Amino acid sequence: MQSSKYTYCLLMHNYISIIFLKPSTYVEKIFFTMNNIDFISRSAKPELYEQGTAFMWTDKHISKQLLAVHLNPEIDLASRKMTSIKKTAKWILNMQKQNAKLNILDLGCGPGLYSEIFAQQGHSVTGVDISEESIKYAEKSAKDKKLDITYINANYLELELEEGSFDLAVLVYTDFGVLLPEQREKLLRFIYKVLKKGGMFIFDVLKDKNLEEKMTPRSWEAANNGFWKDEPYLALSESFLYPKEKTILYQHILLDSKNKMDIYRFWTHFFSETDLQEILQKNAFTQIGFRDDILPQGNLWNGDNVMFTTAIK
Repeated sequence: MQSSKYTYCLLMHNYISIIFLKPSTYVEKIFFTMNNIDFISRSAKPELYEQGTAFMWTDKHISKQLLAVHLNPEIDLASRKMTSIKKTAKWILNMQKQNAKLNILDLGCGPGLYSEIFAQQGHSVTGVDISEESIKYAEKSAKDKKLDITYINANYLELELEEGSFDLAVLVYTDFGVLLPEQREKLLRFIYKVLKKGGMFIFDVLKDKNLEEKMTPRSWEAANNGFWKDEPYLALSESFLYPKEKTILYQHILLDSKNKMDIYRFWTHFFSETDLQEILQKNAFTQIGFRDDILPQGNLWNGDNVMFTTAIK
């Protein structure tokens, strides 16, 4: 009960601040009617893998924000810095034994930053991303640069491609770790199916160390518009650790001026080499290798906190 009272007081404190800061925008129908007690209850730690109520990647407004972040070469957010992207792409291509033209599958390709580097080296690339905004940008960029890239706007967990058609499949920027266990299994079966015999799968994950340091403190945002919405909203962001599963939930609860609540939940998994060996061997992959020196040191999300994995069909 003590924590609930504290949460409510904190929420009320922020609401009062909002009223004084933005009276014309927020007073009329704003965030605190009695049914918003539900906002408080939703902030409790959820059961493992409990789903949110909203999906970020296909939201029109958020997709535009993400694309802008993707294309900023100076920050490590939706994509890594361009210097890291180029170094990673070079390492990926150097890992391939053959010098011939490769057929490459780039999963979660975003606006095509890696796909374009692969294509510029003479390879045939298929890029897949769930964001329509990112794919539209990538298609235009590839056309302007006359690059051999086929882009598909789809959820790669629901994708159907020809069996044995790719020399290399890549999944970069720790996407593997945000998949639920059953989604990981589905994706690995798909990748194994579409790779040629001897084909390689390369992906990166976050290591299972210093998990408590990777938690984010509870924070509030009140905005007329911003990353989450193009209208006034209140956002509560926090994280929860599930130590046995080596998983952190990053949760964002949004409330708009119409009292509509959206809950975004990002289940992020952290791995050891042993974890990945077991997962990959279970799905028939062999010759499994690890590197944690691809990215520059810098913070908890770079350097040897990120482990790249290679596996062969």
